[in-house]
Amino acid sequence: MRQKLLLMAAGGTGGHMFPAQALAEAMLKRGWRVKLSTDARGARYTGGFPHSTEITEVSSATFARGGVLAKAMVGPKIVGGVLSMVMQMRRDRPDAVIGFGGYPSIPALGAATLMGLPRMIHEQNGVLGRVNKLFAKRVAGVACGVWPTDLPDDALGEHVGNPVRGAVLERAGAAYIPPGDYPMSILVMGGSQGARVLSDVVPGAISALPENIRQHLRVSHQARDEDGERVTAFYAEHGIDADVQPFFHDVPTLMSEAQLVISRAGASSLADISVIGRPSVLIPFAAAVGDHQTANARGLIDAGGAIVIPESKLDLQSLTEQITSILSNPTAALQMSAAALSVGVPDATERLVALVEQLAEKDKS
Repeated sequence: MRQKLLLMAAGGTGGHMFPAQALAEAMLKRGWRVKLSTDARGARYTGGFPHSTEITEVSSATFARGGVLAKAMVGPKIVGGVLSMVMQMRRDRPDAVIGFGGYPSIPALGAATLMGLPRMIHEQNGVLGRVNKLFAKRVAGVACGVWPTDLPDDALGEHVGNPVRGAVLERAGAAYIPPGDYPMSILVMGGSQGARVLSDVVPGAISALPENIRQHLRVSHQARDEDGERVTAFYAEHGIDADVQPFFHDVPTLMSEAQLVISRAGASSLADISVIGRPSVLIPFAAAVGDHQTANARGLIDAGGAIVIPESKLDLQSLTEQITSILSNPTAALQMSAAALSVGVPDATERLVALVEQLAEKDKS
């Protein structure tokens, strides 16, 4: 009996790749073959994918980067990628195609559209990304990670949540130890690519905390490669126990052990925070398309699970005050943890699996 084939298309950043990884894990367990179409940049985030995932790199490009010559080559690269995917799909026809956003998903979704194959997209954010917006009316449906999501007229959306990796699910709802007069930890996350503004402000804010809080702290701080040395030096100079890395492979463990998370408001990060259930101070990326990170954070804010500081208002004093307000109030921290957990969608992967299987079955009927 022929194995069913799911073709996933994603790329660009971990925000697109992590939910694709979660879906791949689930579909493989259900006996499907799984292919991932991405580009060289996206391939950097495939280390955690199951080994049986078939990964193919495809030609694509974006107008957002590069000079005049690079921009002139965008069209030909995309066309070449689409034609390549058409040939691949003719040889190995997928039962369903799903795009997770990012320009590397254009070739697979474009080819599936030309061939009339069953297709859908998953949008992680509260505002559609450029590529997903392009295809929203050309697919069977939009699986939404955040609700409500701003969708075009005539686009069919359904809230499924953002799938999280198995390592996160293993720590879903892990018991929260509120802040107190004992060792505590703070996890600082800037998204899969780090965030310079957090490296500029967070160390100073932590060093300015009252001594009765600061003396108990252990900080895990994600920083860009070029910022790592100065951030490490600052923490050391101020006697703060800190581990500074460009990327943490054990984020679920670090998050489950943390009394507080300081983070950007990327969709994958917020999904992890809400499924594990941790208080957070969020600094949405001001330049995000459509201010989607602020939209992402809306659910956690409304539930009382997070405090948001707009990037334009972020400074040492404001951040120090918010960190202090949480770490000096165990009752409030416990309430924030429970509130964060209340908006988590731990079964997001199962919901997305159901939509993929419905899509494949509908094509046969």
